Amino acid sequence: MVHKGDFSLIVFQGRTADRNARGMAGAAMMGEALGQRLGMRADIIGQSQAPQRGNWRPELNAALPDLRVLAQACEQVHAAHRKPLIAMGRCASALATLPVLARHRPDALLVWFDAHGDANTPATSATGYLGGMVLTAAAGLWDSGLGDGLPLANVVLAGVRDLDPAERELIDRGLLRSVPPGITMPSELAAAIGNRPVYVHIDCDVLEPGIVPTEYRVSGGLTLDDLNACCKVLAQNEIVGIEIAEFEAVWPETGEAAVPEGLIAALAPLLDAR
Repeated sequence: MVHKGDFSLIVFQGRTADRNARGMAGAAMMGEALGQRLGMRADIIGQSQAPQRGNWRPELNAALPDLRVLAQACEQVHAAHRKPLIAMGRCASALATLPVLARHRPDALLVWFDAHGDANTPATSATGYLGGMVLTAAAGLWDSGLGDGLPLANVVLAGVRDLDPAERELIDRGLLRSVPPGITMPSELAAAIGNRPVYVHIDCDVLEPGIVPTEYRVSGGLTLDDLNACCKVLAQNEIVGIEIAEFEAVWPETGEAAVPEGLIAALAPLLDAR
């Protein structure tokens, strides 16, 4: 494991509920750019494979070997009192990271930047998509085989705007907190996190479509300036880890290569936090 400051850089480029190969390649691209930004090498986990395109159970079974390696790497980072900085292809890879966070930093809040709630279960999901069940697995509402222990009360959804009925119910019942996009988002985020330590997950589809290539595109998202303003708020607290998901390596319409540096610049307050 190679470190810089308090961070340990991990690139997870294995397959986890991928519907195309662009996310796996995007994790490698993002990891390389982060390494250049921070002057460090990454610990590479997993290999890019052809997408399986199955329901959640076969997708999870196929991903489990690599996800267990990712979980072990996160265990080592947290045990050394360092901060994981993870580039991952898909949000579903956080099935491995969040239970480790819960064990080592039960005091931390998870701020989950995403256009979607990712809080369905196998029983409530209309699509059976594994990436839409991450937070409930980490909270122990269903068994992923990778552990749990993260209370939903320790989760703040940030930028969410495309919710399924079961996810909306969790918010309406006060079991999940949500800070929607808008001009008051930084101040609402500050109120939501208080002075708690923060672990930050960035799903790139939290951004307005067209800023970076992502598989899912939901209008009404954040600009890079919006994201930067939120990161400045979060950086006032202790940052205990960062993970970046759903950055695709190329624009599917044109085949043009993506450029990760703008996103990394927006995240600079987190990367520079001490």
